[in-house]
Amino acid sequence: MKSIFLLIFLQWSVFSFSQEKITLLFAGDLMQHQAQMDAAQKDTKYNYDDCFKYLEKEISKADVAIANLEVTLGGKPYAGYPVFSAPDEFLYAIKKAGFDVLITANNHCLDKGAAGLERTISILDSVKILHAGTYINEDQREQNYPLLIRKNGFCIALLNYTYATNGISVEVPNLVNYIDKEIIGRDIEKARSFRPDAIIACMHWGEEYKTLPSDEQKELADWLIACGVTHIIGSHPHVVQPMELRKNPQTLADNVVVYSLGNFISNMSAPDTDGGVLIKLELKKRNQEVRVNKCSYGLVWTSRPVLSGKKNFILLPAATPPKDISASEANRLSIFVNNTRTFFSEYNKGINEYSF
Repeated sequence: MKSIFLLIFLQWSVFSFSQEKITLLFAGDLMQHQAQMDAAQKDTKYNYDDCFKYLEKEISKADVAIANLEVTLGGKPYAGYPVFSAPDEFLYAIKKAGFDVLITANNHCLDKGAAGLERTISILDSVKILHAGTYINEDQREQNYPLLIRKNGFCIALLNYTYATNGISVEVPNLVNYIDKEIIGRDIEKARSFRPDAIIACMHWGEEYKTLPSDEQKELADWLIACGVTHIIGSHPHVVQPMELRKNPQTLADNVVVYSLGNFISNMSAPDTDGGVLIKLELKKRNQEVRVNKCSYGLVWTSRPVLSGKKNFILLPAATPPKDISASEANRLSIFVNNTRTFFSEYNKGINEYSF
């Protein structure tokens, strides 16, 4: 009899304390300047396979990998800054690298007008990459927003908004998610109605090339969390900004706030713009209670042909780069790594570096 009670107790214990985990990986701005397209072009086609080869393993092992698509897929003629239209092959390489979700509400999403917005959405759908931020019409937004990501027993509600679209107005019936507290408030309430395990807001905000968040960013972050957003991931400044793990005074849960991920891949070469971070966020659920189990950042850096002597732009894990990089690459990478680590050591709160 005693053994039966022990077996029941052990089964109850395993059930009661069973845990589910999910790892989310966030990357910064996916950009395509003219020099990147020129480097990838071969005859009439484009090849970006080399760009992500050193990061594919890290991206693919995440349960969900998310990045900011800061170009349109507007078709030919392709163009770089200031009116982006990237080759479709760029998206195919992003998919091959392991990204599952792309956010599209940013200041360049209307670069090619309504046709560019609609074609971008169509190509994303064709390769089965989930997306949030821009919509062909109100019905699509109503059906698909907030974006609900269901994996490993979790439901994650993803929100995405931009501060502006470079002075280009969205054409009816298309929709772009702009930063508007009244609209965001309604979206958060809708997200909460699904009883998600986390609500994550990806915000395209702040001032370009400023390493510290503006007062507006900080105020909006506080407001979002007060309204029920769990974690905030920022983009747009093209440089990294501080990140923090803060204790929510009401729920006692940890809220992650990352003000800017910086660039993921681009042709930018000014100080602090040639790299960025990956944010790895691991959530754990036990008895329906969800907590941040781990949150850390990994440094990434873009090597350009002018430094490497190679044909293409190549993303490198900045903490553990390949041993055969050139002296020019090593020098510029070292500057980025040292500057970023010094900056984060002063301003980050509770989020530390990891290597991959």
